[in-house]
Amino acid sequence: MKITFISDTHTLHNELDGQLPGGNLLIHAGDIMNSGYKKQEIHDFCKWFESQDYKYKIFIAGNHDKMFEGHPLESNTIVNNYDVTYLQDDESIVEGVKIYGSPWQPWFHNWAFNLPKGGDTLMSKWEAIPKDTGILVTHGPPQGYLDVSGPPYNEPNLGCSLLRVKVDEIKPKIHVFGHIHGSYGYKFHNGIHFINASILNEKYQYKNKPLTVEWDPDTNELDFV
Repeated sequence: MKITFISDTHTLHNELDGQLPGGNLLIHAGDIMNSGYKKQEIHDFCKWFESQDYKYKIFIAGNHDKMFEGHPLESNTIVNNYDVTYLQDDESIVEGVKIYGSPWQPWFHNWAFNLPKGGDTLMSKWEAIPKDTGILVTHGPPQGYLDVSGPPYNEPNLGCSLLRVKVDEIKPKIHVFGHIHGSYGYKFHNGIHFINASILNEKYQYKNKPLTVEWDPDTNELDFV
């Protein structure tokens, strides 16, 4: 299965034109918007996303995507005009693989999809992740995996500790996220492929390339292409 992972495009998705090779599946791990409330930003992203040469196109929201939390009905109405899939605490089956997406995060300034850090409400969101999830898509990372901010701050362990507990328990084959722009990249640990697919750097400038892989769901072998 050929999959491309992207995240945190913040309305600069057009910078990726010519860099998406096409394939079975395109996944965006949130922060499609910049302002958070401009409906046109959703239209623009979905039109672009739909046009990409992938059979399946799946995205979740991030903390900048305030419309999806504050005005979910209106946001979903816009998305439904396009041949794309939006997941919010929901799943989609693609070629036999269960993909589960969730946008929540420990409280982070006054953005969207914030829940009290370490609280029962946040844990309830992670407890809803099915045990047989093959690809988990969250906006933020689990604590300890690709969750260090970039220079000059270099703050470690910015990921969610409760999410890490759940990920360690259910062991999805792939866990893709973004949010921490400075930790773009890949890590394999305990049988899980962790991917931080943030496209922009911490100054919200286009920097990182989309991450495209050939992945065998049966063996969990993954190769970058």
